[in-house]
Amino acid sequence: MEAQPRPTAPADSPSLGSLPVEPLLTSEFDADPGAVYERLRRRYGPVAPVGLMGVPVWLVLGYTEVTEVLRNESQWRRDIRYWRARAEGRLPGDWPLLAGYEVRQTMFMDDEEHRAARRTHHSALSPFQDARTPQGWELRAAIARYTDELVGLLAAESGSSGFADLGAQYTRPLLLMVTTQLFGYPVELGDELVMDLWRMLDGGPDAGPATGRALAAFTRLAAHRRALPGDDLTSYMLLADPELSDEQLGRELFMNAVYLNDITGNMVLNTLLEVLRGNATVRRSLSAGQLGETVNRAALANPPVANMCFRFAARDVRLGEFWVRAGDVVSPSAAAAHRDLLAIGRSHLVDSAVSTRAHLGWGAGQHQCPSAARELGNLIVTSAVGRVFEHFTKVELTLPHDQLPWRSGPVVRGLRLLPVRYELAPGASAMARPTDPAQVAGGAEGQTKGLLAALRRLMFGGR
Repeated sequence: MEAQPRPTAPADSPSLGSLPVEPLLTSEFDADPGAVYERLRRRYGPVAPVGLMGVPVWLVLGYTEVTEVLRNESQWRRDIRYWRARAEGRLPGDWPLLAGYEVRQTMFMDDEEHRAARRTHHSALSPFQDARTPQGWELRAAIARYTDELVGLLAAESGSSGFADLGAQYTRPLLLMVTTQLFGYPVELGDELVMDLWRMLDGGPDAGPATGRALAAFTRLAAHRRALPGDDLTSYMLLADPELSDEQLGRELFMNAVYLNDITGNMVLNTLLEVLRGNATVRRSLSAGQLGETVNRAALANPPVANMCFRFAARDVRLGEFWVRAGDVVSPSAAAAHRDLLAIGRSHLVDSAVSTRAHLGWGAGQHQCPSAARELGNLIVTSAVGRVFEHFTKVELTLPHDQLPWRSGPVVRGLRLLPVRYELAPGASAMARPTDPAQVAGGAEGQTKGLLAALRRLMFGGR
């Protein structure tokens, strides 16, 4: 049978470069991205041309269209070499987002190269999935210990009731401590490294140098663990694929650190926010003891990744009201797509657990977070959220939820801080005291306090 010719864009259909585009990242977007998504959709339909730091991009807004882009990997590629504007030298050399996309690692691979890299990740993460394995048990025990230490330090410093920032004083140090444990870092991760991960994601003017510094740090970790293997993710990745060079492994650790610290941290804070601001469906699931469902509902209302990583069209295709040309770049917006699901939910699916699992917080299709990584992420989020409501007898926002300060960028929309007034259960301050003499000798409490101090500098000292 003769193969059917592939469709091509009609000559009179507008190209991305020919359309007038408005910049996406404006003060209006910072204040209310939902209103911007709605306005773009009314004007253009489910796919809209926008300017992203001076570069035209197709922003995909509709849930149907977003899931098509995420799941059809033969049409929508992740490898940046498919990007026609880049191949033709039409991108500014100092375009802030380019540094992150140039990092050659699993997220930006396709086909068998991508599948092989995912197998390595799955193999390396598997020992940490099962609570019955020594690695899985220790990780779970460490997460519980860290949450207790952080709550205990809060009680010791500020008393059994008072004011706190659940971002800088709880969530972000928790994720740093988990990353240090999981990756086998010989010392705690520093605030400068976390700031560099943020700079890369946010696409600031120093995103390029920040990416280089972070990659160098994780490459040094790879070399360290190659020489001194341990019971950690870095060593298990080398065991799963001994052919990985230090540079290749450093790139994989770099992106895992981004997801573990920034994306998972956003999911913790977003879940806490949805509970505290009074989201009825989220609070109902928490009251019922359904922590996993609580996280799903919060991710649906406020996904940790607002606009997901670029895809590139392998060939001309109709998407929404436009023809997207081969080599065009598209940005699938989970935040905009979830508005479709919420609209459906308000009609007849709002109490359906099936509908909440349709959220795109972990992605979709072949490039969604590997199952082992999703399970690890869910473990961290449910543990972090659950421990707050175990240890706090009262916690409420000190600012109206619509006045909270956000870090709004091309990829993530994350809280800068989550200020609360709290009351702790009796005995919480005792949790900060390490009971193992070896911990005291090794400075476990000092490490936790050092991370808290670093995060306070990060959050309040400017960026």
